[in-house]
Amino acid sequence: MVATLKAEEASQHQLQLVEREDINDEEDLFEAIDKLISAGDVRKLQDAGIYTCNGLMMHTKKHLTGIKGLSAAKVDKICEAAEKIVNFGYISGSDALLRRKSVIRITTGSQALAELLGETSAITEAFGEFRSGKTQLAHTLCVSTQLPTSMKGGNGKVAYIDTEGTFRPDRIVPIAERFGMDPGAALDNIIYAREYTYEHQYNLLLGLAAKMAEEPFRLLIVDSVIALFRVYFTGRGELAERQQKLAQMLSRVTMIAEEFNVAVCMTNQVIADPGGGVFISDPKKPTRGHVLAHAATIRPMFTKGKGQQRVCKVFDAPNLPAAEKHIFQITPGGIADAKD
Repeated sequence: MVATLKAEEASQHQLQLVEREDINDEEDLFEAIDKLISAGDVRKLQDAGIYTCNGLMMHTKKHLTGIKGLSAAKVDKICEAAEKIVNFGYISGSDALLRRKSVIRITTGSQALAELLGETSAITEAFGEFRSGKTQLAHTLCVSTQLPTSMKGGNGKVAYIDTEGTFRPDRIVPIAERFGMDPGAALDNIIYAREYTYEHQYNLLLGLAAKMAEEPFRLLIVDSVIALFRVYFTGRGELAERQQKLAQMLSRVTMIAEEFNVAVCMTNQVIADPGGGVFISDPKKPTRGHVLAHAATIRPMFTKGKGQQRVCKVFDAPNLPAAEKHIFQITPGGIADAKD
């Protein structure tokens, strides 16, 4: 039995938890192979943050044999059982297109940003200087993700990992009221964690798989992804270790996005680029270089505009032209289209 979110009548726009008897994606559950491997082995995998067959196939055998109690022979048996259920080989372009139909685009409340943010199975890295609207975007997505898909929502829950202490539950209330939702229900559908070290941050991601395997999540927010790495790793002497730890965390985030079909929105800070030259109007670039750049699918850059207006510039995206600019506005009800 799997818990899922179901919208009430469109006039109420409130969400409630209901029980769904039928399981459509049985291949994603360990119950499908528990007859081939022991319950004890399943628990060992779950303790390592692996809850689905898809998640199992995303790990190397070297990593799996590092799990306490799993020998090389046992890992081979487990992988062989999973391979009979999950197809991780070649597929046709037509099949890939069909898979893309399962992708959900979550509204931000602004039509200008409709194609930029909130795509499931993808990572969006929103970067910019302070007061550019990144955290306001995160709060708006916390609510809009809970809307039914008929209203361009994700019909699911939200996980919020906060490294800077900027999450404000009272900010959710007016945003929920704007979308016609019950503020209490909206807050109940958000799970929140405040962390202080990059190790804690990684452990939270491991534990998140257990929650997503049981309940329907559609969004993971990490605000911000890089803050703790800038604190605990300093100088070029620790550069290699820092980038390796960052790459491991980003790999885990990517697995979560694709395994559970959730959208990931990470905020990032910026640094001044001394090599930008005098002819560059805004010589700022996102922190942590190529490791983070290659992990993100869509990279919008946020800058300040007039008053409450903000500018979102396409820095990198596989389906959008670079340097394209979109103007939006921060309102009491969250992100919205800019007014002339």
